[in-house]
Amino acid sequence: MIKKDITIRRAKPGDEDALSAIGAATFLESFIEDIPGPDLISHCRTQHSIEVFRRARLATDARSACWIAEYAPTGAPIVYELAAPPDLPIKTDAADLELKRIYVFSRFHGSGAGKQLNDLVDAYGKSTGCQRVLLGTYQENHRAVAFYKREGYALVGTRQFQVGDRLFDDVIMAKPL
Repeated sequence: MIKKDITIRRAKPGDEDALSAIGAATFLESFIEDIPGPDLISHCRTQHSIEVFRRARLATDARSACWIAEYAPTGAPIVYELAAPPDLPIKTDAADLELKRIYVFSRFHGSGAGKQLNDLVDAYGKSTGCQRVLLGTYQENHRAVAFYKREGYALVGTRQFQVGDRLFDDVIMAKPL
C-alpha cells in the first residue's frame, strides 16, 4: 500500500456512521484473540456507537478532535483517531492532550497511515498550545507499544481497562511536543 492511496481529513457531520463502523471493526480485529466474543460485541455496541462519535466530534474543548483516513480509490474508512483532554489515572494538566484512540486495519499496517495520524495529532496538539501527548494502550499489544516508542513516547504509568468481566493492563505513554 502506498501513502498516496490514503486520504486523511477531519471528521465532519455525517461521518459518525463510518467512525462507528471502523471503530467496532478495528477493535474486533485487534482483540479477537484476547476478549470473549459476547464481551467484544457488547463493548463495541457501547464504546463505538454512533452517539459516542457524535459526542466526540461535537466536543467543545479545543483539545478535542476526530480524524478519519480513507482508502482513496473507494473512500472506505481504514483508520480513525480521536484526541481529547486527558482522562487517565495519572497527574495531567491543561497543557496535555490524550490520543484516545487510533486504530488501523491490519492490512494497512506499514502503509504510513498510523505515522501520518501520529504526526497530525502532534501538530494539532502544538496548534492548541499543548505541551505533551499521552495515550494508553494494551501492554500485550507489542506492535503498538513498539510503534509508540519509535514515535518518541515513553512509559509514564499504567491503568486497567475493563471489557466485560475481564481487566486488561494498559501502559500509559507520553511524549513532549
